[in-house]
Amino acid sequence: MRTSDFDFELPDELIALRAAQPRDAARLLEVQSNGHIGDRSVAELPELLRAGDVLVFNNTRVIPAALSGRRQRGEVYARIHVNLHKRTAPDKWLAFAKPARKLDVGDRIEFGHGGEMCAAGQLDATVTAKRDAGEIELQFDLSGSALDEAITAVGAMPLPPYIAARRPADDIDKAAYQTVYASEDGAVAAPTAGLHFTDELLQRLRDKGISIEFLTLHVGAGTFLPVKGDAIEDHAMHAEWGEIPGDVADRLNAIRSAGGRLIAVGTTVTRLLESSVTDDGTIRPFSGETDIFIKPGYTFRAVDAMWTNFHLPRSTLFMLVSALAGLDRMQAAYAHAIQYGYRFYSYGDASLLWPRVVEADGTAQTETHDKV
Repeated sequence: MRTSDFDFELPDELIALRAAQPRDAARLLEVQSNGHIGDRSVAELPELLRAGDVLVFNNTRVIPAALSGRRQRGEVYARIHVNLHKRTAPDKWLAFAKPARKLDVGDRIEFGHGGEMCAAGQLDATVTAKRDAGEIELQFDLSGSALDEAITAVGAMPLPPYIAARRPADDIDKAAYQTVYASEDGAVAAPTAGLHFTDELLQRLRDKGISIEFLTLHVGAGTFLPVKGDAIEDHAMHAEWGEIPGDVADRLNAIRSAGGRLIAVGTTVTRLLESSVTDDGTIRPFSGETDIFIKPGYTFRAVDAMWTNFHLPRSTLFMLVSALAGLDRMQAAYAHAIQYGYRFYSYGDASLLWPRVVEADGTAQTETHDKV
Protein backbone atom coordinates (compact mmCIF):
# COMPACT_ATOMS: atom_id res chain seq x y z
CA MET A 1 0.00 0.00 0.00
CA ARG A 2 1.01 3.60 -0.52
CA THR A 3 1.66 6.04 2.31
CA SER A 4 -0.60 8.52 0.54
CA ASP A 5 -3.54 6.14 1.13
CA PHE A 6 -3.39 7.16 4.79
CA ASP A 7 -3.31 10.91 4.28
CA PHE A 8 -6.02 13.40 5.26
CA GLU A 9 -6.35 17.14 5.83
CA LEU A 10 -6.73 18.28 9.43
CA PRO A 11 -7.53 21.92 10.32
CA ASP A 12 -4.93 23.30 12.74
CA GLU A 13 -7.61 24.43 15.17
CA LEU A 14 -8.55 20.79 15.87
CA ILE A 15 -5.12 19.97 17.30
CA ALA A 16 -5.66 19.93 21.08
CA LEU A 17 -3.07 21.91 23.02
CA ARG A 18 -4.53 21.10 26.44
CA ALA A 19 -6.23 18.05 27.88
CA ALA A 20 -9.93 18.02 28.68
CA GLN A 21 -10.81 18.81 32.28
CA PRO A 22 -11.92 16.63 33.90
CA ARG A 23 -10.22 13.88 31.93
CA ASP A 24 -13.37 11.88 31.25
CA ALA A 25 -15.19 14.96 29.88
CA ALA A 26 -13.55 14.33 26.51
CA ARG A 27 -15.70 13.21 23.60
CA LEU A 28 -15.79 9.62 22.37
CA LEU A 29 -16.39 8.44 18.81
CA GLU A 30 -17.58 4.83 18.69
CA VAL A 31 -17.07 2.96 15.41
CA GLN A 32 -19.12 -0.25 15.51
CA SER A 33 -18.60 -3.42 13.53
CA ASN A 34 -21.26 -2.47 11.01
CA GLY A 35 -19.58 0.89 10.38
CA HIS A 36 -22.13 2.86 12.38
CA ILE A 37 -20.57 5.93 14.02
CA GLY A 38 -21.82 7.09 17.41
CA ASP A 39 -21.06 10.38 19.15
CA ARG A 40 -20.60 9.75 22.84
CA SER A 41 -18.50 10.87 25.81
CA VAL A 42 -15.65 9.10 27.60
CA ALA A 43 -17.76 8.92 30.77
CA GLU A 44 -20.21 6.62 28.92
CA LEU A 45 -17.66 3.81 28.49
CA PRO A 46 -19.09 1.51 31.22
CA GLU A 47 -22.38 1.50 29.31
CA LEU A 48 -20.68 0.37 26.10
CA LEU A 49 -18.99 -2.72 27.56
CA ARG A 50 -20.28 -5.92 29.14
CA ALA A 51 -19.58 -7.64 32.44
CA GLY A 52 -16.79 -10.12 31.78
CA ASP A 53 -14.90 -7.86 29.37
CA VAL A 54 -11.37 -6.71 30.19
CA LEU A 55 -9.61 -3.41 29.58
CA VAL A 56 -5.82 -3.62 29.28
CA PHE A 57 -3.77 -0.53 30.14
CA ASN A 58 -0.13 0.50 29.74
CA ASN A 59 1.24 1.52 33.16
CA THR A 60 4.46 3.09 31.86
CA ARG A 61 5.39 6.43 33.43
CA VAL A 62 6.73 9.34 31.39
CA ILE A 63 10.09 10.72 32.48
CA PRO A 64 10.99 14.42 31.92
CA ALA A 65 13.01 13.54 28.82
CA ALA A 66 13.08 16.98 27.16
CA LEU A 67 16.44 18.62 27.92
CA SER A 68 17.72 22.07 26.99
CA GLY A 69 21.43 22.75 26.98
CA ARG A 70 24.34 24.41 25.22
CA ARG A 71 27.14 23.07 23.09
CA GLN A 72 30.54 24.68 23.61
CA ARG A 73 33.41 24.85 21.12
CA GLY A 74 36.09 27.09 22.47
CA GLU A 75 34.36 30.39 23.23
CA VAL A 76 31.38 29.67 20.93
CA TYR A 77 28.10 28.38 22.37
CA ALA A 78 24.99 27.07 20.62
CA ARG A 79 21.62 26.31 22.20
CA ILE A 80 20.63 22.65 21.82
CA HIS A 81 17.37 20.88 22.65
CA VAL A 82 17.14 17.10 22.85
CA ASN A 83 14.40 14.56 23.50
CA LEU A 84 15.75 11.36 24.99
CA HIS A 85 14.03 8.34 23.50
CA LYS A 86 15.92 5.12 24.30
CA ARG A 87 18.39 4.18 27.00
CA THR A 88 21.20 1.95 25.71
CA ALA A 89 23.47 1.77 28.78
CA PRO A 90 23.52 3.07 32.38
CA ASP A 91 25.15 6.29 31.10
CA LYS A 92 23.94 6.40 27.47
CA TRP A 93 20.77 7.54 25.72
CA LEU A 94 19.69 7.86 22.12
CA ALA A 95 18.04 11.23 21.54
CA PHE A 96 16.57 13.44 18.86
CA ALA A 97 18.46 16.75 18.76
CA LYS A 98 17.44 20.14 17.44
CA PRO A 99 19.28 21.60 15.64
CA ALA A 100 21.28 18.43 14.99
CA ARG A 101 23.32 20.18 12.28
CA LYS A 102 25.14 22.10 15.01
CA LEU A 103 26.46 18.92 16.59
CA ASP A 104 29.42 16.71 15.73
CA VAL A 105 30.73 13.54 17.33
CA GLY A 106 32.87 14.56 20.28
CA ASP A 107 30.94 17.73 21.10
CA ARG A 108 30.13 18.41 24.73
CA ILE A 109 26.65 19.56 25.79
CA GLU A 110 25.97 21.17 29.16
CA PHE A 111 22.36 20.76 30.30
CA GLY A 112 20.44 22.65 32.95
CA HIS A 113 21.93 26.13 32.69
CA GLY A 114 19.80 29.19 33.41
CA GLY A 115 19.06 28.46 37.06
CA GLU A 116 17.85 24.86 36.54
CA MET A 117 21.04 22.97 37.32
CA CYS A 118 20.45 19.85 39.36
CA ALA A 119 21.62 19.89 42.94
CA ALA A 120 23.95 16.96 42.31
CA GLY A 121 26.04 19.08 39.96
CA GLN A 122 26.34 19.81 36.31
CA LEU A 123 24.57 17.46 33.89
CA ASP A 124 26.98 17.14 30.96
CA ALA A 125 27.17 14.72 28.06
CA THR A 126 29.31 13.91 25.04
CA VAL A 127 27.93 13.26 21.56
CA THR A 128 29.27 9.80 20.71
CA ALA A 129 27.37 9.16 17.46
CA LYS A 130 25.19 10.91 14.86
CA ARG A 131 22.48 9.10 12.92
CA ASP A 132 19.74 9.94 10.45
CA ALA A 133 16.69 12.13 11.14
CA GLY A 134 18.42 14.21 13.83
CA GLU A 135 19.19 11.25 16.07
CA ILE A 136 22.31 11.30 18.24
CA GLU A 137 23.85 9.16 20.96
CA LEU A 138 24.75 10.84 24.24
CA GLN A 139 27.13 9.53 26.88
CA PHE A 140 26.48 11.34 30.17
CA ASP A 141 29.05 12.01 32.86
CA LEU A 142 26.58 10.54 35.37
CA SER A 143 25.29 6.99 35.35
CA GLY A 144 22.51 4.82 36.75
CA SER A 145 20.29 6.28 39.45
CA ALA A 146 22.41 9.45 39.69
CA LEU A 147 21.69 10.14 36.02
CA ASP A 148 17.98 9.42 36.56
CA GLU A 149 17.85 11.96 39.39
CA ALA A 150 19.64 14.59 37.32
CA ILE A 151 17.31 14.11 34.36
CA THR A 152 14.31 14.45 36.68
CA ALA A 153 15.73 17.67 38.12
CA VAL A 154 16.68 19.26 34.79
CA GLY A 155 14.22 17.85 32.25
CA ALA A 156 10.74 18.90 31.17
CA MET A 157 7.82 16.77 30.03
CA PRO A 158 8.49 15.71 26.43
CA LEU A 159 5.40 17.09 24.74
CA PRO A 160 4.73 15.87 21.19
CA PRO A 161 6.21 18.09 18.46
CA TYR A 162 2.80 19.34 17.31
CA ILE A 163 2.25 20.79 20.81
CA ALA A 164 5.84 21.74 21.65
CA ALA A 165 6.03 23.85 18.49
CA ARG A 166 3.16 26.01 19.79
CA ARG A 167 3.87 26.31 23.51
CA PRO A 168 6.44 25.20 26.10
CA ALA A 169 5.75 22.48 28.62
CA ASP A 170 4.63 23.80 32.01
CA ASP A 171 3.58 22.61 35.45
CA ILE A 172 0.10 21.64 34.21
CA ASP A 173 1.67 19.12 31.84
CA LYS A 174 3.47 17.35 34.69
CA ALA A 175 0.10 15.89 35.70
CA ALA A 176 -1.89 16.15 32.48
CA TYR A 177 0.67 14.26 30.35
CA GLN A 178 0.69 11.31 32.75
CA THR A 179 -1.95 8.63 33.28
CA VAL A 180 -3.45 8.38 36.77
CA TYR A 181 -2.19 4.78 37.04
CA ALA A 182 1.38 5.33 35.75
CA SER A 183 3.85 3.38 37.87
CA GLU A 184 6.83 2.14 35.80
CA ASP A 185 9.37 4.82 34.84
CA GLY A 186 10.75 4.66 31.33
CA ALA A 187 8.50 6.25 28.68
CA VAL A 188 9.50 9.39 26.80
CA ALA A 189 6.00 9.85 25.35
CA ALA A 190 2.69 9.22 27.06
CA PRO A 191 0.41 6.29 26.22
CA THR A 192 -2.16 8.95 25.43
CA ALA A 193 -5.23 6.73 25.08
CA GLY A 194 -5.07 6.28 28.86
CA LEU A 195 -5.05 10.00 29.65
CA HIS A 196 -8.87 10.05 29.58
CA PHE A 197 -9.28 7.73 32.58
CA THR A 198 -9.90 8.90 36.12
CA ASP A 199 -9.85 6.87 39.31
CA GLU A 200 -13.62 7.29 39.47
CA LEU A 201 -14.13 5.99 35.92
CA LEU A 202 -11.90 2.98 36.62
CA GLN A 203 -13.99 2.18 39.70
CA ARG A 204 -17.24 2.46 37.71
CA LEU A 205 -15.83 -0.03 35.22
CA ARG A 206 -14.91 -2.46 38.00
CA ASP A 207 -18.37 -2.05 39.54
CA LYS A 208 -19.85 -3.07 36.17
CA GLY A 209 -17.88 -6.32 36.28
CA ILE A 210 -15.25 -5.23 33.77
CA SER A 211 -11.73 -6.35 34.62
CA ILE A 212 -8.72 -4.00 34.63
CA GLU A 213 -5.26 -5.33 33.77
CA PHE A 214 -1.88 -3.65 33.30
CA LEU A 215 1.18 -4.33 31.19
CA THR A 216 4.20 -2.13 30.45
CA LEU A 217 5.53 -0.74 27.19
CA HIS A 218 7.95 2.18 27.42
CA VAL A 219 6.82 4.47 24.62
CA GLY A 220 9.62 5.99 22.55
CA ALA A 221 9.74 9.28 20.68
CA GLY A 222 9.92 7.25 17.49
CA THR A 223 6.14 6.97 17.74
CA PHE A 224 5.96 10.48 16.22
CA LEU A 225 8.25 9.80 13.28
CA PRO A 226 6.43 10.05 9.93
CA VAL A 227 6.48 7.36 7.28
CA LYS A 228 8.70 8.95 4.65
CA GLY A 229 8.74 6.34 1.89
CA ASP A 230 6.08 5.94 -0.76
CA ALA A 231 5.47 2.28 0.13
CA ILE A 232 4.51 1.56 3.74
CA GLU A 233 6.26 -1.82 3.58
CA ASP A 234 9.60 0.00 3.42
CA HIS A 235 9.13 1.70 6.80
CA ALA A 236 11.25 0.48 9.74
CA MET A 237 9.75 0.77 13.21
CA HIS A 238 11.74 1.87 16.27
CA ALA A 239 11.97 -0.91 18.84
CA GLU A 240 10.38 -0.36 22.27
CA TRP A 241 10.75 -2.41 25.45
CA GLY A 242 7.72 -4.07 26.96
CA GLU A 243 6.65 -6.65 29.53
CA ILE A 244 3.57 -8.82 30.07
CA PRO A 245 3.83 -10.63 33.43
CA GLY A 246 2.88 -14.29 33.51
CA ASP A 247 -0.05 -13.80 35.88
CA VAL A 248 -1.49 -11.07 33.64
CA ALA A 249 -1.23 -13.32 30.59
CA ASP A 250 -2.98 -16.13 32.49
CA ARG A 251 -5.88 -13.89 33.51
CA LEU A 252 -6.30 -12.48 30.00
CA ASN A 253 -6.41 -15.97 28.51
CA ALA A 254 -8.97 -17.07 31.11
CA ILE A 255 -11.20 -14.07 30.42
CA ARG A 256 -11.15 -14.66 26.66
CA SER A 257 -11.79 -18.39 27.14
CA ALA A 258 -14.88 -17.47 29.17
CA GLY A 259 -16.20 -15.27 26.35
CA GLY A 260 -14.98 -11.89 27.58
CA ARG A 261 -13.72 -9.36 25.08
CA LEU A 262 -10.23 -7.87 25.36
CA ILE A 263 -10.21 -4.11 24.75
CA ALA A 264 -6.70 -2.69 24.35
CA VAL A 265 -6.34 0.84 25.68
CA GLY A 266 -4.02 2.35 23.10
CA THR A 267 -1.81 1.34 20.21
CA THR A 268 1.06 0.50 22.59
CA VAL A 269 -1.02 -2.13 24.39
CA THR A 270 -2.21 -3.47 21.04
CA ARG A 271 1.31 -3.81 19.68
CA LEU A 272 2.65 -5.54 22.79
CA LEU A 273 -0.23 -8.00 23.01
CA GLU A 274 0.02 -8.84 19.33
CA SER A 275 3.79 -9.33 19.77
CA SER A 276 3.17 -11.95 22.45
CA VAL A 277 0.26 -13.95 21.04
CA THR A 278 0.52 -17.39 19.43
CA ASP A 279 -1.23 -18.44 16.23
CA ASP A 280 -4.04 -20.03 18.25
CA GLY A 281 -4.71 -16.79 20.17
CA THR A 282 -2.90 -17.64 23.41
CA ILE A 283 -1.27 -14.62 25.06
CA ARG A 284 2.18 -15.51 26.39
CA PRO A 285 4.33 -13.76 29.01
CA PHE A 286 6.68 -11.33 27.30
CA SER A 287 9.78 -9.35 28.24
CA GLY A 288 11.92 -7.65 25.64
CA GLU A 289 11.77 -5.34 22.66
CA THR A 290 9.16 -5.23 19.94
CA ASP A 291 9.24 -3.45 16.60
CA ILE A 292 6.02 -4.96 15.24
CA PHE A 293 4.47 -2.93 12.41
CA ILE A 294 0.72 -3.55 12.22
CA LYS A 295 -0.80 -2.44 8.92
CA PRO A 296 -3.81 -3.38 6.78
CA GLY A 297 -3.81 -7.08 6.01
CA TYR A 298 -2.66 -8.02 9.52
CA THR A 299 -4.69 -10.69 11.36
CA PHE A 300 -5.38 -9.73 14.97
CA ARG A 301 -5.19 -12.63 17.44
CA ALA A 302 -5.10 -11.01 20.89
CA VAL A 303 -7.18 -7.85 20.63
CA ASP A 304 -10.97 -7.80 20.21
CA ALA A 305 -11.38 -4.01 20.18
CA MET A 306 -9.31 -0.90 20.77
CA TRP A 307 -9.68 2.39 22.59
CA THR A 308 -7.41 5.08 21.19
CA ASN A 309 -6.98 8.76 20.34
CA PHE A 310 -7.07 10.35 16.88
CA HIS A 311 -3.76 9.97 15.06
CA LEU A 312 -1.50 11.84 12.65
CA PRO A 313 -2.03 11.44 8.91
CA ARG A 314 0.46 9.15 7.15
CA SER A 315 1.48 7.69 10.54
CA THR A 316 2.03 4.08 11.57
CA LEU A 317 -0.65 4.63 14.24
CA PHE A 318 -3.30 5.54 11.68
CA MET A 319 -2.19 2.48 9.70
CA LEU A 320 -2.65 0.33 12.81
CA VAL A 321 -6.23 1.49 13.48
CA SER A 322 -6.99 1.02 9.79
CA ALA A 323 -5.74 -2.55 10.06
CA LEU A 324 -8.21 -3.19 12.88
CA ALA A 325 -11.30 -1.36 11.64
CA GLY A 326 -10.68 -1.05 7.89
CA LEU A 327 -9.18 1.87 5.99
CA ASP A 328 -12.47 2.91 4.43
CA ARG A 329 -14.23 2.90 7.81
CA MET A 330 -11.43 4.87 9.46
CA GLN A 331 -11.38 7.45 6.68
CA ALA A 332 -15.13 7.88 7.15
CA ALA A 333 -14.76 8.06 10.94
CA TYR A 334 -12.03 10.69 10.75
CA ALA A 335 -14.01 12.73 8.23
CA HIS A 336 -16.94 12.64 10.69
CA ALA A 337 -14.66 13.65 13.57
CA ILE A 338 -13.29 16.59 11.59
CA GLN A 339 -16.75 17.70 10.47
CA TYR A 340 -18.07 17.70 14.04
CA GLY A 341 -15.05 19.32 15.68
CA TYR A 342 -13.44 16.46 17.60
CA ARG A 343 -10.08 17.35 19.13
CA PHE A 344 -7.10 15.45 17.72
CA TYR A 345 -3.83 13.90 18.89
CA SER A 346 -2.31 13.41 22.34
CA TYR A 347 -4.53 15.78 24.34
CA GLY A 348 -7.53 15.19 22.08
CA ASP A 349 -10.68 13.10 22.19
CA ALA A 350 -11.01 9.31 22.10
CA SER A 351 -12.37 6.62 19.83
CA LEU A 352 -13.64 3.09 20.53
CA LEU A 353 -13.04 0.84 17.53
CA TRP A 354 -14.78 -2.49 16.97
CA PRO A 355 -13.40 -4.60 14.12
CA ARG A 356 -15.59 -6.02 11.37
CA VAL A 357 -16.03 -9.74 11.99
CA VAL A 358 -15.42 -11.74 8.81
CA GLU A 359 -16.46 -15.39 8.50
CA ALA A 360 -14.41 -18.06 6.72
CA ASP A 361 -16.59 -17.73 3.61
CA GLY A 362 -15.73 -14.03 3.39
CA THR A 363 -19.12 -12.72 4.51
CA ALA A 364 -19.18 -9.96 7.11
CA GLN A 365 -20.90 -10.43 10.42
CA THR A 366 -21.94 -7.55 12.65
CA GLU A 367 -21.18 -8.03 16.29
CA THR A 368 -23.74 -6.41 18.57
CA HIS A 369 -22.62 -4.00 21.26
CA ASP A 370 -25.84 -3.48 23.18
CA LYS A 371 -25.72 -1.61 26.44
CA VAL A 372 -26.11 -4.11 29.26
